[in-house]
Amino acid sequence: MSKLPKKTGRPRAYDPDQALQQARCVFWDGGFSSTSLDDISAATSMNRPSLYGAFGDKEALYLKTLERYRDESLGALRDALSPDRPLKEGLHLVYSRSLDTYLAGERSARGCFLIGTATVEAVNHPEIRAILSGSLDAFEGVIENRLQIAVERGELERQTDTVALSRFLSVVMHSLAVRARAGQSREVLDDIARSAVDLVCGSKTRAETR
Repeated sequence: MSKLPKKTGRPRAYDPDQALQQARCVFWDGGFSSTSLDDISAATSMNRPSLYGAFGDKEALYLKTLERYRDESLGALRDALSPDRPLKEGLHLVYSRSLDTYLAGERSARGCFLIGTATVEAVNHPEIRAILSGSLDAFEGVIENRLQIAVERGELERQTDTVALSRFLSVVMHSLAVRARAGQSREVLDDIARSAVDLVCGSKTRAETR
């Protein structure tokens, strides 16, 4: 007697990555507290049971969107600050790409997903606060590593405090995110970013002054 073919499980009717992207857009515009599961359901075309089955409750889904945004941002930061390009060029690229993201949005500039939404919820949600804090540390760690390479290569002075400088560059990025969401123009934001890079690297690179 031949064996009957095994029944395969029911295939998912959604793409988890796409669903997370769509949920993030909803959270980004409305914030965590103001966003309902019905809002997410409408954006993802997934009903509540499907959302719970795939991601858990609303907070668990939000945490996943934060983690995805953090990981994507770290990848973009490492790419921009690649040792293959000069530090000054890399920093300009970091801020330029960040502003491309901060100024995007269907209704208005949305700023940074992490800074714009997680800071509001961090007081009452320890897990959100932990992701926010860890993300900031991770961003600064990537920047500090590149600054240390810059010191070794002579792009920065030997006595440069790379820890303090990485925090400064990170703070500028957060300020740009807030200012973008407040409606300030690209011209103003580009000028702030340029001034920060010049303050760190000089209006001319050390190589140009030799």
